Amino acid sequence: MSENCFHCGQDLEKERISFDDKIFCCNGCRSVYEILNINHLTNFYNLNKKSGIRPSDENNSQFDYLDTQEIFNKITDFSEGNTTLVTFKIPVIHCSSCIWLLESLHTINKDIRYAQVNFTRKTIQIAFNQNELKLSGLAKFLTNLGYKPAINLETAEKKDDNLDKSLLVKLAIAGFAFGNGMFLAFPEYIGGGDVWMEHYKGLFRILMMILAMPVVLYSASDYYKSAWFGLKNGIVNIDVPIVLGIFVLFGRSVYEIATNYGPGYFDTLCGLLFFMLLGKFFQKRTYSSLSYDRDYKSFYPIAVTKVDFGGKQKNILLSDIKVGDRILVRNHEIIPVDAILITGDGNIDNSFITGESESITKQPGDKIFAGGKQIGSSLELEVIKNVDQSYLTQLWNKEAFKKHETGLDTLINNVSKYFTFIILGIAVISGIYWYFIDLEKMFQVISAILIIACPCALALSSPFTFGHIMRILGRNKFYVKDALTIEKISKIDTVVFDKTGTITQRKKSNIRYEGAEMSDFDLQNIKTLLKNSNHPLSKSLYEFLETEDPYFPVSGFQEISGKGYEGEVRGAMYKIGSAAFNLQEGKNLETAVFISKDDNFLGKFIFKNEYRLNLKNLFTQLSKFKIFILSGDNSSEEKQLSEIIPNNSGMAFSQSPEDKLNFIKNLQDNGSKVMMLGDGLNDAGALKQSNVGIAISDDSNSFTPSSDVIMNGEKVSYLDRYLNVCKGSMKIVKMTFVISFMYNIVGLSFAVTGHMDPLFAAILMPISSITVIAFTTLSTWILGRKYFNTKNLTSVI
Repeated sequence: MSENCFHCGQDLEKERISFDDKIFCCNGCRSVYEILNINHLTNFYNLNKKSGIRPSDENNSQFDYLDTQEIFNKITDFSEGNTTLVTFKIPVIHCSSCIWLLESLHTINKDIRYAQVNFTRKTIQIAFNQNELKLSGLAKFLTNLGYKPAINLETAEKKDDNLDKSLLVKLAIAGFAFGNGMFLAFPEYIGGGDVWMEHYKGLFRILMMILAMPVVLYSASDYYKSAWFGLKNGIVNIDVPIVLGIFVLFGRSVYEIATNYGPGYFDTLCGLLFFMLLGKFFQKRTYSSLSYDRDYKSFYPIAVTKVDFGGKQKNILLSDIKVGDRILVRNHEIIPVDAILITGDGNIDNSFITGESESITKQPGDKIFAGGKQIGSSLELEVIKNVDQSYLTQLWNKEAFKKHETGLDTLINNVSKYFTFIILGIAVISGIYWYFIDLEKMFQVISAILIIACPCALALSSPFTFGHIMRILGRNKFYVKDALTIEKISKIDTVVFDKTGTITQRKKSNIRYEGAEMSDFDLQNIKTLLKNSNHPLSKSLYEFLETEDPYFPVSGFQEISGKGYEGEVRGAMYKIGSAAFNLQEGKNLETAVFISKDDNFLGKFIFKNEYRLNLKNLFTQLSKFKIFILSGDNSSEEKQLSEIIPNNSGMAFSQSPEDKLNFIKNLQDNGSKVMMLGDGLNDAGALKQSNVGIAISDDSNSFTPSSDVIMNGEKVSYLDRYLNVCKGSMKIVKMTFVISFMYNIVGLSFAVTGHMDPLFAAILMPISSITVIAFTTLSTWILGRKYFNTKNLTSVI
């Protein structure tokens, strides 16, 4: 009896190494087991028996070239301070245990900070300490674990994967065999007793079997792999009944030819796989189209401040940035593109990229990566790379910033799992029945049942519906992070609004000054300091001051969230913020920005906010929701807000960032599903805590990982429409479930009674998927037109 290696499962050939009461085929396998054992990761073997990959015996010095600076820069995604991010292609990733092991690398090697696997692309992104672990050392480490990275020019250029060409080859082989098999089977169908046909029918049958062999062995290989990996991990996935159907058809056909009982079902089998692969091809093409459209539009709401050579500032869409442009990045703003620092003292927080809050000091002339956040005074940067929208999308969707959530995907998987057992049960019962009635008919019935019942349409319903809805919402300046966010929005029962910058309009604020007369020297310094802040009131005041802004350097800039900020300009220290921050007493019924110079109070700018249009109509439409208002300002406008929102459930003023977060948490503790709308740094914690966080963006770069949605500020008064669209999309998904089940019920009734040919079942299966896709496309289009057509929008303005 042959023995197998405990780690990789291969037969013991050259070596037989005993360790820890287990047998290994080489020192490499033993070493991997030892590493896992030391780090308490031996559950790896419980997830998937004999799932290891035998380490290669090649010389690991092959990776030394990765440490060459030019190649290092080309291979890595990001490198700053002591943190480097790199994405490797790992072709041998094949199952859940591979994912589990690779995402546990940080527990095996202390210099690895985290690892994230993309199973569909067979890639892994790793963040590691480059001061302690070289890039070549990381590649060697992966190789010794049995996961050798594939590094070549194509992977280094990081091009998006094109449509899998192997699928086209499999489809072509199946199509060729199907067409020619039908031609060879034609004499069998027409009969007639022709002597010549009767003489050569044996040859035709053998040719049909030869044609079917590559289809069964190669074209259907993906179904075998999927079913096998599922069974190895204790999962009966939807490909199991398909594989059984293929085996039944092929086995029965070989039997009929071998015994001269009949022509078999080779033409039917080839036709079945052809139509299944055609449906799969159609699905992949549509997924790719939706994915591309999603990535392309996802960053559109982000704007950035462009600086002309004359010093004039202009807010433009991020998509309009070009190499060579100068942009302004304020305190706590995300840097949208790779750039060179021109003026200012950079203090870059890369936690958005690396997951670790570690500030890196930058001087003029240094390169700054996209995704970093400036902490401190504003920076002037020169763009050195065009906007890479897919990279920004990757950052926004980064796993580290996702909340724990479950959704329709889990529901669909559970339905599919039970569905498979039910179908297998029906197939067995029907097979037993027809075994005693008509043995030949039994194989036809079982094959038809296993084919017609494939719930492809069920699996397609959710992603296609949400894909179209995300596209519709994006076109209307409501940019959703992912499909699950749509489901979460549909369950919301409580909406919390921040006041300043969310339901008020920054550009239309009425401002007046009260205090000692300021010199041009002070006004210029104050305007210079104002441009460093991202707070809505600071931006309003910056636009209000008509004095020139000659870009004086700012030192000692510090912003205290919820209070204000200070900085030194041309030898004078200024404080801008709340009354308490400037050691003054504010009035209860006013919104004001207080300013001090060298601890001497100068005066205050009083704001009379103007609210966005049609708010009263919005809150009337939101009558089914609990409405709350939060504000860091005082209660000066509580009476006016009560008139606009007569159905409010509560208001809270003078709220610090911590107060806002706790307010949201208390609502959730009482069972509420909370949506929060906010725009500033003060709202970041509350946005992240809420079930759905919506960042309001007028013309600022408010792209943050705390938000689930980025919404254009002009569209706040249409919030009810976005909520209705999300609720409507859930109804569409449920209706597609019904359509899918109806197809299966009707198809099964014909298949069980023996009135459906397996080939017809194979044709009907992709038709059901196409029907669901057509239905969801039409339904989402109608839903979008209902709430977002031009006539409806203009009638509200």
